[in-house]
Amino acid sequence: MNFTRWSARLPGTQRRAAARTDTTVSPDRRGDGSVPAARAEQLTDEAPPAPAVPTVDELPVRDVLDRVPALVALVHGPEHRLAYVNDAYVAAFGTRDLGERAREALPELDAPGLFPLLDQVQRSGRPRTLKSRKAPDGRSYTFTCTPVTDTDADSGNEGGGGGRGGRGVLVFATDVTDHAEAAGRLRASERSQRETAVTLQRSLLPQELEEPDDLRVAATYHPGGTEAAVGGDWYDVITLGGGRTALVIGDVMGRGVRAAAVMGQLRTAVRAYARLDLPPHEVLQLLDGLATEIDANQIATCVYAIHDPNEGRLVYASAGHLPILVRDENGTVQRADEPTGPPLGTGGWIHTSGSIALPPGSTAVLYTDGLVERRNEDLDEGIAGLERALSGATGTPQVVCDRLIRSAGVTPDHDDDVAVLVLQHPARKGAEAELFRNAALELLGGVEAAPRARAFASGVLTSWRFPTDLHDLGVLATSELVANSLQHGTPPMRLRLRRTDRRLIIEVTDGDDHLPRRRRAEPVDESGRGIAIVATIASNWGSRRTPGGGKAVWCEFVLQKP
Repeated sequence: MNFTRWSARLPGTQRRAAARTDTTVSPDRRGDGSVPAARAEQLTDEAPPAPAVPTVDELPVRDVLDRVPALVALVHGPEHRLAYVNDAYVAAFGTRDLGERAREALPELDAPGLFPLLDQVQRSGRPRTLKSRKAPDGRSYTFTCTPVTDTDADSGNEGGGGGRGGRGVLVFATDVTDHAEAAGRLRASERSQRETAVTLQRSLLPQELEEPDDLRVAATYHPGGTEAAVGGDWYDVITLGGGRTALVIGDVMGRGVRAAAVMGQLRTAVRAYARLDLPPHEVLQLLDGLATEIDANQIATCVYAIHDPNEGRLVYASAGHLPILVRDENGTVQRADEPTGPPLGTGGWIHTSGSIALPPGSTAVLYTDGLVERRNEDLDEGIAGLERALSGATGTPQVVCDRLIRSAGVTPDHDDDVAVLVLQHPARKGAEAELFRNAALELLGGVEAAPRARAFASGVLTSWRFPTDLHDLGVLATSELVANSLQHGTPPMRLRLRRTDRRLIIEVTDGDDHLPRRRRAEPVDESGRGIAIVATIASNWGSRRTPGGGKAVWCEFVLQKP
């Protein structure tokens, strides 16, 4: 900018000048236009001459700068000696000695960090701006530093003490205190809302994971950074009884308190449906209808899986969620891609269950998209990167969790929520393997089936060195479950005994899908007391339908710790 010669004119000056020229009526054309000559003469005679509008070139720059409400200062030369400050600057920070170096004359510019900026502007010849910086007077300003030429600096030095020659810098500060305070209040409100959502989210997640007998599990949750609203990621581990475990992870689409609230409702529903011991696809079918009722405009992805130690597999169903990854003891990673249905809340889809092997020594990972999804990167690339990280991740489930989080580059400023659930099926050896035993007997029916089952159970429990009282209770429970199956079930029938380091599990399967229920037998009834006896002597009992038809009825006894 040049303080003595501004080439631009005030807005509208040229148009007004042209308008004055156009309204002057020449003598030889009076009466020819749409306005009568007499009227034109009358207008010309009565209208006073328009006052001359001064151009920008004619305005005294010093007077203009003195009157602007913004703070203006001019420094000159390599030492930034003060050449000029306007009235607004004096009113804000007091009078200043012209000719002094800026560091001594304008100490208030040190806190906002303007002195390095003055050097940059003088060297580069380009303007620089610092937005919303707080000054020592407690107010916030946006500072713009603009280079000026020799003539600029000389003109701005009227009455000042700056030297001649060299390049100067004009400092222009606009008071933005109101905007800064409003932005601060908005940020505080957003932080408060985010803290509320994070608190709600964490309170709805399991505070402590259930610990299955046959699995080791760990999970972690990382909320998005301060600029990201909290999402609806969740996970859970649910022991189903009979040695089986349900594992679930999901992600509600959306952000904030609403997404966290929907997540809490879905997680509660999953736990309730899990107690019914249904197949994974039936659980998702129920969740799909519930999600539509909760909020028709919100959808969620979810994976629900069941681990049965007798089968050595994960049976799962997926509603639009990312695939489960399983690493075997040799480091080979397998991806469970199918089957996958649409997200929960879309309705009208029949979900199906699939399975993936989980042998001893293997590790499975369930996760949400925040772990693998990145901007400008294909989702499959993120999953492939997670597979590579998992193939080399060894140690406890918590160690694996932490390594996967680090390998994905998840930091406190990550732009999305991340939930990870890791489970391991440990390969037990030596003395530990003696605490996890299985025994099974095929029941062929007939009058000899019950005595054979009792004899088999007695021999197994004796070999497992159970105390006499637990041995007798186990044989009694076996007898009642087998008798119930013989009376109400159909072949094929099977008795299975299983022990872990915490409990003894007795299970009888048959081909009939009618589930027994506990009822009160009348004194005259000749049957109906078997399940009641089992429920009385066992720590827990239950029943479920098995894939392909049939049912399983089980009970368990908690072992006393040595």
